[in-house]
Amino acid sequence: MPKMIFVSLPVANLETSVAFYKALGFERNPQFSDDSAACMVWSEAICVMLITHAKWRTFTQRPFPPAGTAGLMLSLALDSRDAVDAMNQAAAAHGGQADVNPAEDTGFMYTRDLADPDGHLWAALWMDPAAIPHADQR
Repeated sequence: MPKMIFVSLPVANLETSVAFYKALGFERNPQFSDDSAACMVWSEAICVMLITHAKWRTFTQRPFPPAGTAGLMLSLALDSRDAVDAMNQAAAAHGGQADVNPAEDTGFMYTRDLADPDGHLWAALWMDPAAIPHADQR
């Protein structure tokens, strides 16, 4: 089996969250989805498991983070600055929040952060590795 990552996120409304992630470019994998969870595929190696609160409680009794707090931010690399902008626009149009932090443009990297309907943070980023300054140029 190839190395993969499955990011599990608790969600208040599975249908709303599936629609949100589809709008960002994820695809739903019906093989690993049911009425309590949905597997949303970003790439061959990265999947996000959207899990209802009831199902989440079968995994852990730890409290859900308070609304508006951040325990982590996940980042998705995109093909262009325009794709970063489009993902942020899709987030805002589908129940999420665009630009939850100020956009960052360092020349070789462009990042805009967004939140899904449950407040989970994502950084949409584009980077030009050839333009990264060498350590002695910083």
